[in-house]
Amino acid sequence: MRRIAISVAATTMILSLAGCGVLNATGDASDASPTKGNDITVGVLMPEKANTRYDDFDYPIIKAKVTELTKKQGRVTYANAAADSKRQISQMVKMIDDKVDVIILDAVDSHAIASTVKKAKDAGIPVIAYDRLAEGPIDAYVSFDNELVGEVQARTLLEALGPDADTSDKVVMVNGSPTDPNAKQFKEGALSELNGKVTIAASYDTDKWDPLTAQAEMAKAISTIGKDNIAAVYSANDGMAGGIVQAFNNAGVTDLPPITGQDAELAAVQRVVVGEQYMSVYKSYPEEAEAAAEMAVARIQGRDIQFDALTRDKVDSPTNKDIPAQLVTVNALTRKTIKSTVIADGIYTVDDICTAKYKAACASIGLK
Repeated sequence: MRRIAISVAATTMILSLAGCGVLNATGDASDASPTKGNDITVGVLMPEKANTRYDDFDYPIIKAKVTELTKKQGRVTYANAAADSKRQISQMVKMIDDKVDVIILDAVDSHAIASTVKKAKDAGIPVIAYDRLAEGPIDAYVSFDNELVGEVQARTLLEALGPDADTSDKVVMVNGSPTDPNAKQFKEGALSELNGKVTIAASYDTDKWDPLTAQAEMAKAISTIGKDNIAAVYSANDGMAGGIVQAFNNAGVTDLPPITGQDAELAAVQRVVVGEQYMSVYKSYPEEAEAAAEMAVARIQGRDIQFDALTRDKVDSPTNKDIPAQLVTVNALTRKTIKSTVIADGIYTVDDICTAKYKAACASIGLK
C-alpha cells in the first residue's frame, strides 16, 4: 500500500475541485441521469465498541451525510458487531436479506467476512470497505494511509525520547489485533522508524484491540523488563493506551514514559493534556466518514464521474487488486497540536476537554 501514499495530496486536490463542481463530480439526484433516486437504504456495519469513535463519530457522520445527499429521503441501517466477527457476518447477512442498496463495512475480521462480501456482490449490493480493508469483491475502500499512521506514531515517540535516544533505550510495542489488516500496517510503519534506533524489548499483538488485554500485556512487560527500564511504549491505539497507563499506575509508576495512541478519543486527549499519554494520531473522521457516504450514494445512484473522482487511489487486498480507494491524511496530536486538530475540526470543544479535573493542566498549555 505504500505506492498509494504519494497520491494522497493529489487526491485531496481533486476532491477539492470536485467540491467546487469541477469534473461534474457533485450534484443532486437530478444530475447525470442516476440509475436510482434518493429513496435508498445504506447499511453501515461498524466493528467494535471498545473504541468509542465508531458509535460517537463515524456512524452519526455517515448518517448525516447520507441524509443530506438524498434530501432526507435516504435511510441508514446500523449495526455494531462489538468485536465479534460471527456477529458481524450475521448482521451483514441480515442486511443482504433485507435488500439494502449498498453496504459500508468496517470489518472485525477482514478474512472471515470475505465470503459474505461475495454474497452481497452476488445479490447486486455494492460493498464499500471502511477504515479496514476487507477481503472479497469490494467496490471501493476509504481509510487512512495506515503505514504512515505507524510512522507518525514512531517518529513522535522518538522525538519524545530526544536527541540522546539510542539502541540502549527499551521500547515495548503493544500492537493491534492480528485479525485487523490495519494493525499489521501500523506495526510495519512504526518498525520502519524504530528499527536500529531503539531496542524493541517486548512486542504483543493484542486480540480484539482489548484495553484489558493490553493492560495485562503491559503488566507482564513491566515485570519482565523492570518498571524503570522502559523508555517508551508504542501503543497502536488510544483504548489500549488507557490500559497501559493503568498497568503503570498499578505498578506504582508516577513518572510515565512516553506512550503513543491513535484515534484522538476524548479520554486520550485528556491524558495527553495531563502528560499520561504523549500523543495520539488524529484522523479526520468527518473527512473519512463523509467520503464513505459520498462513495456509497454515488455508487448506487450510478454517478460514475463522482465515484471515480472520489476513488483516485488504488489498493490491493489478498484477494483483489487495484481496488478504487481514497486515503485520508493524518496528524500527530500532542499538547502543542490539540487546538489545530480536534478543536479546529469541531470534534471537541475546550469545555469538553477541560472539565474540572483537567482545568489546571489545560490552562498550563493554553487551553482555556
